[in-house]
Amino acid sequence: MNDRARLSHPLFLPGLALLALASLVLHLLTLEGYGFFRDEFYFVACSRRLAFGFVDHPPLSAALLAGIRLVLGDSFLSVRLLPILAGISTIFTAGLIARELGGGKYAQLLAGVPVLIAPLFLFSFHFFSMNPFDILLWSLAALVVIRIIRTSDERLWLLFGVIAGLGLMNKISMLFLGVGLVVGLLLTRQRIQFLSGWFWAGGAIAGLLFIPHVAWQTNHGWPTLEFMDNALKYKMLALSPPAFFSQLVLEMNPFTLPLWLAGLYYFFFDREGRHLRLFGWAYLAILILFVVQGAKPYYFGPIYPLLFAAGAVLLERLLASRLLLKAMIIVFLLAGGAVAAPLALPLLAPETYIRYSSSLGMEPSSGERHEMGRLPQHFADMFGWEEMVTGVARVYHSLPDADKKQCGIFGRNYGEAGAIDLLGNSHGLPDAISGHNNYWLWGPDGYTGNVLIVIGGKQKDLARYFDSVLAAGIVSNQYSMPYENNLTIWVARGMKKPLKEVWPRLKSFN
Repeated sequence: MNDRARLSHPLFLPGLALLALASLVLHLLTLEGYGFFRDEFYFVACSRRLAFGFVDHPPLSAALLAGIRLVLGDSFLSVRLLPILAGISTIFTAGLIARELGGGKYAQLLAGVPVLIAPLFLFSFHFFSMNPFDILLWSLAALVVIRIIRTSDERLWLLFGVIAGLGLMNKISMLFLGVGLVVGLLLTRQRIQFLSGWFWAGGAIAGLLFIPHVAWQTNHGWPTLEFMDNALKYKMLALSPPAFFSQLVLEMNPFTLPLWLAGLYYFFFDREGRHLRLFGWAYLAILILFVVQGAKPYYFGPIYPLLFAAGAVLLERLLASRLLLKAMIIVFLLAGGAVAAPLALPLLAPETYIRYSSSLGMEPSSGERHEMGRLPQHFADMFGWEEMVTGVARVYHSLPDADKKQCGIFGRNYGEAGAIDLLGNSHGLPDAISGHNNYWLWGPDGYTGNVLIVIGGKQKDLARYFDSVLAAGIVSNQYSMPYENNLTIWVARGMKKPLKEVWPRLKSFN
């Protein structure tokens, strides 16, 4: 198919809009679900303390959240609106990629369906984190590279540089896409792009956009490297290549496997896709990097809208006028999405979910070195926060006025501290402090440690720092993570050394 034929297909707006509407309705119907997700508390906390970087992520996502909170406040809609919109945008981007590859209406629709139904995407586009924007930006970057190669308009490398720079300011994993594309260019005839000044100008733009975060890292002693090292050593479970691939298949939905394998075939072997073989090599290069580094499979998710689109174009051409078979494929994918949706979105009551997942042979998991409870971590981390904040508030308001004036609240991790910050306002609680990730950089906030409410932990450990440690309550939720269940709320008094002096020992980057 020549370039003119590729351009003859208009964007299938009605079909893609229908998928976008389905995505919007699905997420709005489950908007409040089980509650806020642990990481959302942390991102809200970061959005209140904007900087050019944080221990565990660059600044863009926090800045975006700060902007939407300024307009809509701290409701579920405020926190989750941008991820939902990123999901809708990714559906359209997948359709645009299919169109750029020469796909007609069916290919564009088929490219968008798996973006709608893949469990990883359902979950990523439902709650606030860096991930929804990472998926969208990878897809946009791929779209631009395809257009550069198809049209020979090398000026578009400038646009790629902007997208890549924003991607780096959102999540450092954009570097992996860059590495994969460089490998793909080197291994194919598209290596001619290295001779283009526009190519290097695009790289310079990406680098310039990333400089503020690099400067922040330098000024703070490169905390993200320490965070990543600790995560690999103490937190994440190393997966064998088969286990990594199996988990990836589940996260993309097994029903989509033939489609994205067709996408790989398109880039490596199809006569129409061979001029874009660089994407096949990029896929393999990034996959090897992630497996070797022990990364979580979901880090690889952002490349899949590209594969879905390529597979859709190939199938559209192979099926030609077989309308019934085309319709059956769409129905097959949607049926797979219906089966998997309760595993990714809070569609079912907890007990119903437990029975449903058990019937599918799914066991609670996290991909980390944690004891698991009754729910997988992505759902368990939505439970227990209201009980915790209410319990802390009960203890705080039971203190004498003199103690309340100097009392700080210490959370062992950013979930606990962030929940106090976001949910505690309505209970009259002060902001929390913690030694976890960026909370440690934010410091003890002027508290001396004379009176401190500590969430969880052991009395004997706290007794090393305080003259008096008394249990003042217990909070629990059967569906939360085990390390967040049956937490003792301690009132600690008389810190043996000023909190400011002890603070360096409380650092926990993981």
